[in-house]
Amino acid sequence: MTEITDKTVKLTPAIERFVLHWGDLGGSWGVNRSVAQIHALLLISEKPLTAEEIAATLGLARSNVSNSMRDLLAWDLVRRAPILGDRRDHFEAEGDVWEMVSNIVAMRKERELEPAAEVLRACLADAQTDPSATKTAIKRLKDLQELVDTLDDWYEQMNAIPKSKLLPLIKMGAKAVDLLTPFLGKKEKDKS
Repeated sequence: MTEITDKTVKLTPAIERFVLHWGDLGGSWGVNRSVAQIHALLLISEKPLTAEEIAATLGLARSNVSNSMRDLLAWDLVRRAPILGDRRDHFEAEGDVWEMVSNIVAMRKERELEPAAEVLRACLADAQTDPSATKTAIKRLKDLQELVDTLDDWYEQMNAIPKSKLLPLIKMGAKAVDLLTPFLGKKEKDKS
């Protein structure tokens, strides 16, 4: 049980449940639980918090909070928020959820997808010059490389669309396919 101090932010049961669940999700996404819990706390906080307030509220070591803040700052998920007359660092989360998700996707793409794509390219290049590599293996590696390149191109295009236009497009969902059917042709529609 965390000791309640004057630095502890009081959490409602629903907010505490959110912070704990966000921490569990972070673990599923390959992010340290403490990092995800700190992000959740800052995300719902009405005011910027100091590292001491974060540590007291979540029952974390101050050093753990400092290390976690470095990660969150590097990922552009939180920022320093200076408070007039207070020399301590205060932190706040990115308040725009679209910007937050965009930063998370960009970070994951950089950390996970780009290295995987690089290895895939190298494996395909090696397989194409290896006389013992089967045609099936080479074809599947090419197909996978084509898919990865297509998804990367799609990501870059979607990332360039202003969010004011992207949200209606996302909300359209499968309706977008119906609108595009005349341009796709009957053969393409039948494949789906």
